[in-house]
Amino acid sequence: MIKVDLQYSGLEKNDLNETKVKDIHKMIINKTGKGNDFLGWLEWPKTFDKNEYEKMKKAASSLRDKIDVLVVVGIGGSYLGIRAADEMIRGINNFDKIKIVYAGHTMSSTYVAQLSKYLKNKKFGICVISKSGTTTEPGLAFRTLEQQLNEQVGIEKSKDLIVAITDKSKGALKTLADNKGYLTFVIPDNIGGRFSVLTPVGIFPLLVAGVNTDKIFTGAIKAMNNLVQDNLTNEAYKYAAARNALYNKGYKAEALVSYELQMQYINEWWKQLFGESEGKDGKGLYPTSMIFSTDLHSLGQWVQQGTRGVLFESVIKIVEPVNDMKITKDKDDLDGLNYLVGKTFHEINSTAIEGVIDAHVNSGKMPNIILEFEKMDEEMLGYLVYFFELAVAMSGYLLEVNPFDQPGVEIYKYNMFKLLGKPGVK
Repeated sequence: MIKVDLQYSGLEKNDLNETKVKDIHKMIINKTGKGNDFLGWLEWPKTFDKNEYEKMKKAASSLRDKIDVLVVVGIGGSYLGIRAADEMIRGINNFDKIKIVYAGHTMSSTYVAQLSKYLKNKKFGICVISKSGTTTEPGLAFRTLEQQLNEQVGIEKSKDLIVAITDKSKGALKTLADNKGYLTFVIPDNIGGRFSVLTPVGIFPLLVAGVNTDKIFTGAIKAMNNLVQDNLTNEAYKYAAARNALYNKGYKAEALVSYELQMQYINEWWKQLFGESEGKDGKGLYPTSMIFSTDLHSLGQWVQQGTRGVLFESVIKIVEPVNDMKITKDKDDLDGLNYLVGKTFHEINSTAIEGVIDAHVNSGKMPNIILEFEKMDEEMLGYLVYFFELAVAMSGYLLEVNPFDQPGVEIYKYNMFKLLGKPGVK
């Protein structure tokens, strides 16, 4: 469902270090590398708790009947993956009865106040996601929203409108949820936040949104079955090896490029996945992203003629669009666009991709890796999540870093706690 095309990358096969790829594959499969206790996502699409999944389906169906808005409270992997999946599958302007809004991913007073105002007189529920329950951003957001929900519908009714995704047995959020009678589902101990889209973290909110999550798992299982080779016929490893080869040639940044607006948060999730997994020990590509053709009218000049040898592009090409429209004739043709009559928007978009690749590669001398996606639906979401997770494991190990920790993230938290006067922090 994903093909990797390196014909525009400027790389030769011997640049890709297939021998090292084979060695690292053994490390991943045998779970002998750094951070191996966080490889639970590797078998998850087949081994996840089916009984818990059925409970989630029932709970989500019940919640859908009671609300019009679901507030997902979380940050990082407890936010980006959900939004990425929802917008890719349902689209940006969907017509489902449930609207999903997000909190806990920012401490902007303006955003929080406006969200609170928006939720007044709305029938809303809350899905709060946190392993510990003590992370500042989602903790403050949940405290505020829980109080508002209690005020709007009463404490007893709130119990049926709040679901916590948290640790199985410990932590502040688990204790709070048990004490107050909120339903809980489990964040697995052996799966890190940025790898958690296919766990209850992502699946429960998507169920509430009416998404067919069975198809998501079908796609993830297809990826598991397809991406088993220990060499460069494995498309995920091919992508990882190519980006690593360009890094070794001196490139500092990779831009994931999509031509579909509803893929914008896939780009954002990808940035967290690769940035948090690889950016350590003074190593790693800087992950950035662009949406074309929008950014061709803002960043396009730099991409075409700016500093060379810094950035390369990985371009997502969608073969089959979710929807399409034909261009119709205008009798006056004042815009001069009648020459496109009969073509579809997707045809034109696809032609734009070819033209841009030609310009950036041949005139701009910028390497391009092409990632061809079959479509944009539930099955594709499951496949691409597993594809990128496997790719980043390979890519991180090629860099000789632990792809599954994030020690640098803790530094800002410590400084913030110290400045805020948190007890026990000196």
